[in-house]
Amino acid sequence: AGTMEPPSASPRAGRGPWQELLLSLLTFWNPLTTAQVTVESVPPNAAEGKDVLLRVHNLPGDTASLAWFRGETVAPVHQIVLYVVDTRVITPGPAYSGREIIYPSGSLLFQNITLNDTGSYILQIINRKFETALVRGQLRVFPELHKPSITSNNSSPVENADSVVLMCEAQTQSTSCLWSVNSKSLPDSPRLELSLDNRTLTVHGVTRNDTGPYECETRNPVSADHSDPFTLNVLYSSYHQGANLSLSCRTASNPPAQYSWLINGRPQPSTQELFIPNITTTVKAITVSEALYIFWVLISFQI
Repeated sequence: AGTMEPPSASPRAGRGPWQELLLSLLTFWNPLTTAQVTVESVPPNAAEGKDVLLRVHNLPGDTASLAWFRGETVAPVHQIVLYVVDTRVITPGPAYSGREIIYPSGSLLFQNITLNDTGSYILQIINRKFETALVRGQLRVFPELHKPSITSNNSSPVENADSVVLMCEAQTQSTSCLWSVNSKSLPDSPRLELSLDNRTLTVHGVTRNDTGPYECETRNPVSADHSDPFTLNVLYSSYHQGANLSLSCRTASNPPAQYSWLINGRPQPSTQELFIPNITTTVKAITVSEALYIFWVLISFQI
């Protein structure tokens, strides 16, 4: 944020003759040229809980007093602090929170800044001819983000039958959201639909290639964080009573794998494929799991 100038004095309570005079002059001034005077927020985007400086550039050398106001209008009730150059007296105003420090350059430091500090500020400059000028500054404060999480309306969808809605849950709402799948940006697919705020990802007509993992990242101008990976357990489609069921088990191995099939505990031919005609009970969704080099096909039906 740059080098901060040391404050010239501590704030003093009460209102002195200078303050009474300056407030009375608010409606009776000649305009002071301020084309060269600017106010810069350092940093431009501040993180909640940090310090931020409204830095004044090119303050005129004949400045007699400086006053900061919170908001869009110069009114006594909005005054944060008044600084008289000759006496180096600092007087807090009604809008002073105890966290502001004014420097001889006119710069105003905010300590432990809060989200409520976001907004406009006005620096009033009065020179020794009682000419007055107003210069505006702006503070933008954002929260530090926490890790989001992904929730789903269905973590075990059936292939080609179900759609899945994934939601990126974040504690802070005013953030942007970015999705990824398999550690890559979302592919351009008509089956993938994002909500307007990018918080919800819908996967239409789930296939076995849609297992993921999925991640969502939330970000704002001062921080970013991403969720833990979320994986879908895609179930294969069901087969209904009376249908012919063909099961196939394949793997690449050396030496060649041996295949064994069991139906209700009864051994079947040791082949890669098993054909069961006219099944008598609906076969529920099938999942495939891997344990070392043994593959199990889990189905629920009776012969």
